[in-house]
Amino acid sequence: MLNLDSHHSDLLKQRLQRINTPEHLPLLQQGLRGIERETLRVDRQGHLMLTPHPPALGAALTNPLITTDYSESLLEFITPAEQDISIALDKLDAIHRFAYSKFSDEMLWNNSMPCELPEEKDIPIAWYGTSHIGMIKHVYRRGLALRYGKSMQCIAGIHYNYSLSEDLWKLIADTEGDTRSHQDFQSESYIGLIRNFHRYSWLLMYLFGASPALSKSFLHGRQHNLESLSEDTLYLPYATSLRMSDLGYQNNVQDGLVPPYNNLLEYMRSLSLAVRKPYPPYAELGIKKDGEWMQINSNVLQIENEFYATIRPKRVIKTAERPVEALCARGVQYIEVRCMDVDPFEALGINLSTSRFLDAFLLFCALDESPLTNDIEGQENLDNFALTVKYGRQPGLMLQQQGKAISLQTWGNNLLEKIRPLAALLDQQSQTTEHQTSLSNQLEKLRDPDLTPSARVLEAIKHNNHSFPQFALAQSQYFAEHFKSNPPSSEMQAYFEQLARNSITEQTAMELNQTGSFDDFIEDYRSRTSSQICCDGLS
Repeated sequence: MLNLDSHHSDLLKQRLQRINTPEHLPLLQQGLRGIERETLRVDRQGHLMLTPHPPALGAALTNPLITTDYSESLLEFITPAEQDISIALDKLDAIHRFAYSKFSDEMLWNNSMPCELPEEKDIPIAWYGTSHIGMIKHVYRRGLALRYGKSMQCIAGIHYNYSLSEDLWKLIADTEGDTRSHQDFQSESYIGLIRNFHRYSWLLMYLFGASPALSKSFLHGRQHNLESLSEDTLYLPYATSLRMSDLGYQNNVQDGLVPPYNNLLEYMRSLSLAVRKPYPPYAELGIKKDGEWMQINSNVLQIENEFYATIRPKRVIKTAERPVEALCARGVQYIEVRCMDVDPFEALGINLSTSRFLDAFLLFCALDESPLTNDIEGQENLDNFALTVKYGRQPGLMLQQQGKAISLQTWGNNLLEKIRPLAALLDQQSQTTEHQTSLSNQLEKLRDPDLTPSARVLEAIKHNNHSFPQFALAQSQYFAEHFKSNPPSSEMQAYFEQLARNSITEQTAMELNQTGSFDDFIEDYRSRTSSQICCDGLS
């Protein structure tokens, strides 16, 4: 029985009652979940590995499960999209175990904030071979190095990919008499989810932020407002996620680049303008040097993915297709949550309980009323998020809800009560209690900030000589031993090894069958902005 009260919007009540029938409840199981987990390769002492991406893991360009992000040293493990996140987590675990079967003197850094890094010039940029596609990925990363520095690109996170069944969206559209095409209804519903996510994502930072401290060497003498915890560690006493603060991969050039948006067209217009908008300081850095491409262009963004966002509307892209092209052509397929820290107490950086809560939270954002937004609310959302990542556990911290002060605890409790019936519905569908149990765990964190990951990290750092590097190294070594002592089955080993061989064969074929010059390829890529693809409204 769903417990819906006056706190729940009429729209949410109607939608939940519509779904809560034997005929329609199974639709909740048909959405997809996936995880992308970033992690640095380090040596046994916690120093960045400067070696190339291990060939035994396959080709980073073409292996669908194991690739690199910014650096040769920054691995990215990608699960297939699954109907149950527990299956995706099992597959993520298998990827970890396979990787460790190929490591000798290296391990994975189990933290969002980096290990002790070498000089900027020595951090290796990811290499994807000599095909045009591989080279443009490499040139893009050269551009990132020029624009933001290499250290900032070594911060790691967890990306959570989430979709609801297309049949569920159709059911809702048909029930509510929406006359838009199913593609448009689905796309705009995901944009509504994103608006709600921006309103409430500060809660995720409080509940799951796990980077309240970092290595002093990381900031390389840059200006900051952090406090010293010890000789090698900086922190803020009530911080939840310094990774997501203005110390992380944020860029003032991007401020206001994509204003609060109310529909997919507004989002695409903002992004495509940014990709075409010249930025003189980037032009001064040079697009080419000694005949070598140093960045794709000198605009505010080289490509759409350079825009730093806590959540993105997404569509699976075809080879060489731009993200906005895919959204224009085929609409929003899923969303990617990008603000989750690596949990240093978890072997995979995230666990099932956190994932179950994310599913309930995102379902709430998707199905609840999502009023249109504006710049004033957009700034309020940004301020609430910024306060939470730096001061989230501060007693009595006040946020702003529609211009009125409200305590983080009060608002958090209110939100969890609103999410409760969605957790119950998900449990009813899956015949478990895992979503509601996770919700209860989050309530405990609101009652006692010492239970949050960020507080637990600070406590653990204190037991490691007040040293973030020592704490993070100890956690990384602990999980390295865990994976080393749990190798994959022979069948699983054979599967991953075949995948690695296939990826190398595929990359080699791409390079052998290459036609035309890279200069022509990159010019063609730069010319294909969404103004030419979508409609006149974008130009």
